[in-house]
Amino acid sequence: MQQDYIETTIKYDNFNLVCYDSANLESKYTIFLLNGGPGLPCNYLRDPHIKLIKKGFRIFTYDQLGCGKSSKPTNSTLWNINRYVEEVEYVRKEFNLGKIILLGHSWGGWLGIEYAIKYQNNIEKLILENTCGDMPHMISELERLRGNLGSETLKMMMKHEAEGTLDHEEYQAAITILNYRHVCRLDVWPQSIYDSLDEWNMDVYGTMQGPNEFLYTGNLKNWNRIDEMSKITTPTLITVGMHDELTPACSMKMHDALPNSNLKVFKNSSHMPFYEEPENYFMELEKFLS
Repeated sequence: MQQDYIETTIKYDNFNLVCYDSANLESKYTIFLLNGGPGLPCNYLRDPHIKLIKKGFRIFTYDQLGCGKSSKPTNSTLWNINRYVEEVEYVRKEFNLGKIILLGHSWGGWLGIEYAIKYQNNIEKLILENTCGDMPHMISELERLRGNLGSETLKMMMKHEAEGTLDHEEYQAAITILNYRHVCRLDVWPQSIYDSLDEWNMDVYGTMQGPNEFLYTGNLKNWNRIDEMSKITTPTLITVGMHDELTPACSMKMHDALPNSNLKVFKNSSHMPFYEEPENYFMELEKFLS
């Protein structure tokens, strides 16, 4: 199968970063994709969005340090959001991308917010997908979603979390239910999701986020940029699924903070509307990009 992108390896400090570029250089704007995770390869976000080259956009993304085909150092001090901001800026300049349309999904949204706070002048438009700007508020929303499993199930989960037995089958069964309710509601998940999940670097994920999507113990657990987001005047699209793990309430907080934002809720989606409702999703995305 012919690829619609060129794979290029660049040096970053003493590491390799593998980048994916549609390289249609005549395009006026580049959509720079920042995938979720942290610690995930970019496959799941790159593959559904690469078709936007047919709409005249250059599509660019890369495997962040510690992910996919890029270098995987074992120094845990590298796994912090401020270093990743500088990594994104290094890549943007290395490829001479100029002013970009920045699309961040989930963790990529947190990274995109942090990047926009520092480098707003490098962004033409900002797209924040299935993400949040206030981690403590989001964690409270996750508690509500966990509570919907019922009091006994919640007690069981808390017991295993306290005892450190997260690999117990009953705990994992509860996480599986939550994943299918709030991460992707499709009966069969697309292969690109599995291509990313199969290469998930849990050292990065555990250091920054936690052991799973519904328990935050990492260095991002107190991250909150709602106040600073009021200074981001770049036109911004916020997207969220009605059943999203990063709930519509999280998106509304961002929408209220950002002075130049639009909010779109996809009623039949959770965390991945580009797979769960692709027709509606791309219609709204292209409307914002036009």
